[in-house]
Amino acid sequence: MVQVVNWQQDAIDDVIRDAVRGSGKVNIIVAGKTGVGKSTLINTVFRGRLAKTGSGTPVTQQIEEISKEGHPITIIDSKGLELKDYEVILSQLTDFVVERDEHHDENKHIHAAWICIQESGDRIEQAEIDLCRMLNDHKIPVVAVVTKSMFSKDSDFHHKVKEMLPGSCAVVRVRAEAQNIEIEEGSFYTLPIKGIDELISESARLIPEAKKRAFANALSSRHQSSMKIKIEQAEKEVLIASGLAAAAGATPIPFSDSFVLVPIQVGMLAKIGVTFGMEVSTSALTTLVASALGSSAASLLGRAVVTGMLKMIPGVGSAVGGTIAATTAATLTKGLGAAYISILTDFCNNNPGKDLDISLIGEELKRRLSFK
Repeated sequence: MVQVVNWQQDAIDDVIRDAVRGSGKVNIIVAGKTGVGKSTLINTVFRGRLAKTGSGTPVTQQIEEISKEGHPITIIDSKGLELKDYEVILSQLTDFVVERDEHHDENKHIHAAWICIQESGDRIEQAEIDLCRMLNDHKIPVVAVVTKSMFSKDSDFHHKVKEMLPGSCAVVRVRAEAQNIEIEEGSFYTLPIKGIDELISESARLIPEAKKRAFANALSSRHQSSMKIKIEQAEKEVLIASGLAAAAGATPIPFSDSFVLVPIQVGMLAKIGVTFGMEVSTSALTTLVASALGSSAASLLGRAVVTGMLKMIPGVGSAVGGTIAATTAATLTKGLGAAYISILTDFCNNNPGKDLDISLIGEELKRRLSFK
């Protein structure tokens, strides 16, 4: 097998590093009284069980940052809103928001906030009203999350929340974990998780475009709205890569010199992997590329990649010579991206909430494209 020359390997390494850097970080404030179910909510929405007792890094006595290695989201957990001296907590949180807003690194900015209010409490505190107002003043979009909801038709508490927190972009009722209700002695009825898809959709609408890949990565694959967001974001990556491939093919590329397509396609695969929830690290993405296209990044061969994908194009697959024109280069790249999205979607649907099995997914891609 022909070895990729140094500049080609450098290009491959660069696009993998770019996929890591380009995913960025998304930061969400989750605020509410003790016991409203913030940790359960966080662990239900996001992958990797982010919120564990004592897992946060203290910023102040009442503010913690919850993050995880290889995970592109940070949760800013604001506690103690039920305390009488909540003004101190609100002041600390205001200072924190201002500091982050003025930070030169956009990965430190706050991109959205959830204010969690328990439905059974049937009360909206002044602290929650003041917090929403402060976040509005700093142009941070807010979702008011009515937690532990029983979804009773005769409950109008969520309407009260919208009235008292007019600055919220949405009010969403959620039940973040299944609840067993005893209907008679020894007989139970299970109320399922509910409202999470709406919360994810509303939050995704508010997240800046540049942070949507990071947000998609962070979401647990067990929710329909999460999968919709992951697929839509991945399809955007395919369109971008196809455009780059078409530009590269504007000057016809001889099959034997088709290495120029490989960095484009490698970058696309890496970004799709990040979107679907792969650990955000150079080593993880290199493993992905190696699993999908060869025993190591250094053994990637343009001719092998192209030969495998040419079979997907009627009338072109039998070609043994000639050149790759712009339309063919774009079609090859789009076909590779579509195949990879399909494989990842099937894996997530069959293994909801589970970590991606990189080697298994890579082998399936090779099988589908008949790479030799």
